[in-house]
Amino acid sequence: MKNKVGITIAIASDHRGVEYKKEIIEYLKDENYDIIDCSKQNTPTDDYPDFAFAVCEKVVNKEAEIGILVCRTGIGMSIAANKVKGIRCAKINSVEDAILSRNDNGANVMTFNYTEDINDIKNYIKAFIEAEVINDPRHQRRVDKITKYEETHYER
Repeated sequence: MKNKVGITIAIASDHRGVEYKKEIIEYLKDENYDIIDCSKQNTPTDDYPDFAFAVCEKVVNKEAEIGILVCRTGIGMSIAANKVKGIRCAKINSVEDAILSRNDNGANVMTFNYTEDINDIKNYIKAFIEAEVINDPRHQRRVDKITKYEETHYER
């Protein structure tokens, strides 16, 4: 994976995803990405929304270009992340999901379940990072509708 200049990635996991998160951080650092670990401390009773919000705040505040969230199913993290204005979080189950979530939806945060094979997850991450963001006017039109809804219905 070739590092795109200046890409910083914010990452977090709940207590169940710590080992995967560590392996992903090592992988991304080996590829020369800058990493912000938003869950340096985990406990058996931690709450995934806290970590999802921490990563998403880094993305919306432009401290990171991309967010990665790790939990058992990826579902809870995705739900929490998508409550943050300006975030489009996709639960990724394949390389195709990773590419299309960026091409069609402009996703800026990804999540997955940690029960996937770590090498598959690394491939999902690689595809997500390298994918072109919104490569078709009809997809941009749809994302613009989401953004307009956020702007008119939610205060930050």
